Amino acid sequence: MELLGRYWWWPVVLVLVHFGMNGCFGCWEQERIALLQLEASIVNCAYEHNFSHWDLGNKESDCCEWEIVKCNITTGRVIQLTLYRTMSYFSRESAIDWYFNASLFLPFEDLQYLDLSWNGIHGWVPNEGFERFSALSKLEVLQLDGNYFNSSILSSLSGIASLKELYMGRNDFNGSIQGFERFSLLSKLEVLHLDDNNFNNSILQSLNGIASLKELDLSNNNLNGSIHIKELSELSNLEQLKLLFTLIDKSLLRKIGVMTSLNVLAMSYCELNGTLPDRGWCELKKLQEIDLSGNNFEGRLPSCMANLTSLRILDLSYNYFNENIVQSPLSSLTSLEYLSFSNNNFTIPSTLSFLSNLSNLKILLSDNNILALEPDSLTWIPTFQLKVFSLSSCSIKIHNRTPPRFLHYQYDLRIIKLSHNKLVGQFPYWLLENNTRLEIFIVNNNSFTGPFMVPSDIRPNMLSIDISDNYLHGPIPTNLGIIFPNLEFLKMSRNEFEGNIPSSFGNLGFLWSLDLSENNFSGTIPMHFIMGCGNLEILILSNNSFSGQIFPANSNWTNLASLHLDNNHFSGTLPTWVGNVTYIEDIVMAKNHFEGPIPIELCKLVYLDFIDLSDNNLFGSVPSCFNSSIIRFFQLNKNCLSGPIPSSFQNNSNLLALNLRDNHLTGNIPNWIGSLSSLRILLLKANHLGGQIPIQVCLLQNLNILDLSDNKFSGLIPHCLSNVTFDASADKTSLRSLSSGAYDLRSTSLYLNIKSDIIKYLPHDLSTVDGFLDAEEEVEFTTKTRTYSYKGDILEYMFGIDLSCNNLAGKIPLELGRMGSNIRALNLSHNNLSGPIPVTFSNLKQIESLDLSYNNLNGKIPPQLTEMTSLAVFSVAHNNLSGTTPERKNQFGTFDESSYDGNPLLCGPPLQNSCTKMRPSSTMPVDYEGEEGDIFMDMGVFYISFVVVYITVLLGIVVVLYINPYWRRSWFNLIEVCIDTCYCFFVVHYHKLVNFSLA
Repeated sequence: MELLGRYWWWPVVLVLVHFGMNGCFGCWEQERIALLQLEASIVNCAYEHNFSHWDLGNKESDCCEWEIVKCNITTGRVIQLTLYRTMSYFSRESAIDWYFNASLFLPFEDLQYLDLSWNGIHGWVPNEGFERFSALSKLEVLQLDGNYFNSSILSSLSGIASLKELYMGRNDFNGSIQGFERFSLLSKLEVLHLDDNNFNNSILQSLNGIASLKELDLSNNNLNGSIHIKELSELSNLEQLKLLFTLIDKSLLRKIGVMTSLNVLAMSYCELNGTLPDRGWCELKKLQEIDLSGNNFEGRLPSCMANLTSLRILDLSYNYFNENIVQSPLSSLTSLEYLSFSNNNFTIPSTLSFLSNLSNLKILLSDNNILALEPDSLTWIPTFQLKVFSLSSCSIKIHNRTPPRFLHYQYDLRIIKLSHNKLVGQFPYWLLENNTRLEIFIVNNNSFTGPFMVPSDIRPNMLSIDISDNYLHGPIPTNLGIIFPNLEFLKMSRNEFEGNIPSSFGNLGFLWSLDLSENNFSGTIPMHFIMGCGNLEILILSNNSFSGQIFPANSNWTNLASLHLDNNHFSGTLPTWVGNVTYIEDIVMAKNHFEGPIPIELCKLVYLDFIDLSDNNLFGSVPSCFNSSIIRFFQLNKNCLSGPIPSSFQNNSNLLALNLRDNHLTGNIPNWIGSLSSLRILLLKANHLGGQIPIQVCLLQNLNILDLSDNKFSGLIPHCLSNVTFDASADKTSLRSLSSGAYDLRSTSLYLNIKSDIIKYLPHDLSTVDGFLDAEEEVEFTTKTRTYSYKGDILEYMFGIDLSCNNLAGKIPLELGRMGSNIRALNLSHNNLSGPIPVTFSNLKQIESLDLSYNNLNGKIPPQLTEMTSLAVFSVAHNNLSGTTPERKNQFGTFDESSYDGNPLLCGPPLQNSCTKMRPSSTMPVDYEGEEGDIFMDMGVFYISFVVVYITVLLGIVVVLYINPYWRRSWFNLIEVCIDTCYCFFVVHYHKLVNFSLA
């Protein structure tokens, strides 16, 4: 005994040595080897398919520290393996053909949780299916979503007796229910997810044998058709039923009352309509959560809802309910913590007094309903303290509407959204002051006035502020960066703010998005702000009066994705450091005073999507190194750039807009222009381009606008321009360029402070903040004799061609009249075109502006043109047209004399010269393609008379000069003076022209 007492610690040492080798101080060696074998199997499969495979990382480290592994902290045994998306990037369709091998997982004897989801697994190695998992006696959770398993897997899964949760959404069952009857063997199975498998309503009957089942997800299936009460009653232990996006008969709500254990029912977006039934579902006394959002329910809420006294979460959003909400049973649901009735037609009292009994309410979402006046005498003090309140985009039948008064008694708000309500009064500073834990503050698009004030004490929880689109004025509070040190999102655009950016902005180290656009800010950008905001991704300073050099070379903004500085007074050269901002997607610096060449460093921006450097003083050539196939919008118009059109855009099938107008570019339009298959905007106006218009332009079949005016193009108009259909098809890539910056707020501390089972129901538009990025393509185009700016939806439907002010010759191709009825503007003026006006122009039913002036067109104006009933501007002035003007009907009744000026042989209204005075009536046929069949006189007689008169006058002059020597000398002196004058005029103006070209 003495010896045993002396060496009592030896068994402890032996135990510690054992566990030190096998788990307590690291994972078990046999499991480590098994993990390496598993990785090797995956690597080999990935290598065969040239796939960037999953990697365990540092293989010398403790395997319990590997990312995919979780071990028991006591035994060191592996209890969880997460192989989610190991063999795919984004979806199961992107996965490679991976075949499951069960033997690789058998060494993990204590495995409780295995996630193989979204790997696109097609099957298993022979004799190595899931039936071997029966040896894993502790496996409780198996995730198989996003693979290609079918009903043949069911029998093998039924042998895993320990299974409690099974997830098989998005597989290839294709509605087959054979084999589910064997799931009755899974006596411990409580959770079963079969979403997105195209099951029909017979699936419920096949699951009746799973007596232990508590949660069933059949979302995104097709359960349409009759469902018998017996099938539902046999699932009497079911507590949660999820049928989101599932086609289902509305009668289910009448029958579901037999599922007496149900406490969660989710039936959102099931295409249900009509009124809610007044029996069945109201009998579910244990019901705590119900989601009926996104359907087509209408009318009133049934009074039987008052029986649902246990209800904590109710979502009725996105329906068509239209009663006065005061008369609804909602005020009886005193257990409610989450209530959403957004996007309906409820009439809501302005004081929201109907909520007075809901003392447990934490989240209230009431957007997009009808807000009605309630007397101030009904002012009430709420018994609840909200964490989330959203009342936005309401139709308000009240003048001078102010925020709901009950908000003065709220002190625990984390999110408040009062946007798009036309609320008036002073800026609601008291909301910031009272709610010390506020995280998201959104009051944009109202009519608040006064200065923007912030609390005096530090508010570390504040993450997002949007006060844009109001009438706020004054400077930004100088201490804003100190009061809100963790601010991530700040939007103050479209107000009347002035002054400088405070240096305290340099403290906003977490700020990723800042929008100060469309205010009256001025001054330079403070260095403290530039160096302190290293996480900035979106910076929008557009439409202010900022000035000075743009930013220093050592700027810390390496994470920028969007930089908008347009319409300010910035000067100097473009910064070269922008080339080091690897992931920047859009640069907008138009309408400033930048000068110098375009830095070649911009060529390094391989993710650049939108660049607008227009309306500056940039010179030199456009760098030919812009080789990114991602660029979709390229705008360098209104600069002093020279040289040819750069070849860097060749074969860019993503380019939508190329705007190089108003520069000094020379050369021709390159033949590779036809390779820009998606191009919708091509603007080359006001350059020095010449040569013929290449027929490759006709390959740009997606064009909206083609502007080649004010150049030196010559030759014929390509007949093949009729290939450009000007179709407003939905298949075309949108000209709305960017809408990035959406920010997921589900990572904020808000979700640590509210119960998780409530937070999961927050809608997307409240759990994210719009990144507000609006880099819209804006195009100037001349039509109806004026230059208009087009952007947004209007640009999508604007179609036009402008070839004016060139040296184009020949006839107008008949095919231009077959370009498509959607073209709105066609300008061929100020060229050398000849021949008749094509009668096919009458096919252009939507055309609003047709300008053929200042050419050499002849023949008659086709009377069929009066069929162009959308025409607002029409000009054929200064041509050689003849005959009568078109009948004054439809739009042609609105055109005045200026539309026809400069055609001496035209007659009829609105011209002053009458056709009856100019010529007798004629019955000769008329060829409206332009052939003259009706003329004013016999042209043969005219030519003979002209020659006789010319010879007579010439002989008379010769005889007089021969007889009178004095007149002869005077005549020759006059000829000499005229020759000298013409010579001097030519020499002087030639030198001026040469000097201008050199300048």
